[in-house]
Amino acid sequence: MTPSMVTVFGGSGFLGRHLVQRLAATGARVTVAVRNPESALFLKPMGDVGQITPVGADVRDGPAVAAAVQGADWVVNLVGVLYETRRQSFSAIHAQGAERIAKAAKAAGAKRLVHVSAIGANRHSSAAYARSKAAGEAAVAAAYPAATILRPSIIFGPEDDFFNRFAAMARVSVALPLFGGGETRFQPVYVGDVAAAVVKALTDEGTAGTTYELGGPRVYSFRQLMTLMLAEIGRKRILLPLPFFVADAMGAVLQSLPLPFGMAPPLTGDQAKLLRYDNVVSGDAPGLADLGIAPTACEIILPTYLDRFRRHGRFEASPGG
Repeated sequence: MTPSMVTVFGGSGFLGRHLVQRLAATGARVTVAVRNPESALFLKPMGDVGQITPVGADVRDGPAVAAAVQGADWVVNLVGVLYETRRQSFSAIHAQGAERIAKAAKAAGAKRLVHVSAIGANRHSSAAYARSKAAGEAAVAAAYPAATILRPSIIFGPEDDFFNRFAAMARVSVALPLFGGGETRFQPVYVGDVAAAVVKALTDEGTAGTTYELGGPRVYSFRQLMTLMLAEIGRKRILLPLPFFVADAMGAVLQSLPLPFGMAPPLTGDQAKLLRYDNVVSGDAPGLADLGIAPTACEIILPTYLDRFRRHGRFEASPGG
């Protein structure tokens, strides 16, 4: 299928920029629905003149959401937050916002809806983030039963908030914390593979009403991921095991500190709770292979963007070369 128009909510984010570029390559007009349209202007050169249009549409604003999906053949919801603020709660964004988008897509006659959630979405979780993600999935399925839901593990790539964050920390700190001993397991998935999965889910009507779990080709412990990252940037740091209760205490303190505008807290109490859960595919749901996508390994992609964290930057030879 080749759509005439696609609306992508949250299209200016990490995953969004990769997806918008792929969608523009199909020839479709892409409406990028974001809170601040100016923040998405960098996407316009990814398509032909007038092909990519940022519009203002806060997912908490029903009329704005409805206006953003008018005329859209496909709708994608990528909106998510990693921590709560007074203006943005998990429930408002992940549950109510997702439901608002699904209802608007249904009312507008959109042929396909893809909702990007997260591995670990669970209404019984101790973490509010995971509970809100599960509530969002349920609301989307009720409002638009043919929606495809994608649950990626931690997404990595040039603009990620995982490897980049810890690599930046390693430049200034002599130690990196391993909460719970660093035994929590992760299955990082490449951003390009997740973007390809969204496009496949949109173009293949056989994916309608199905939930997919997206993980990379290998499962790592958190300790193994830190070791991999440090080897790539050529730095030696102490990997310091700490009990989970220390993470709880640090999260409670750090989330209460005043921070410069736009700066995220290094750790929150809710994120500390998430660290107790493995972030890997369950094996009970279809995944990338079922979408015809071969997952890309971390070891292939990390050298393409972590080189800037080496002691002498990009001019330093790769540790493996």
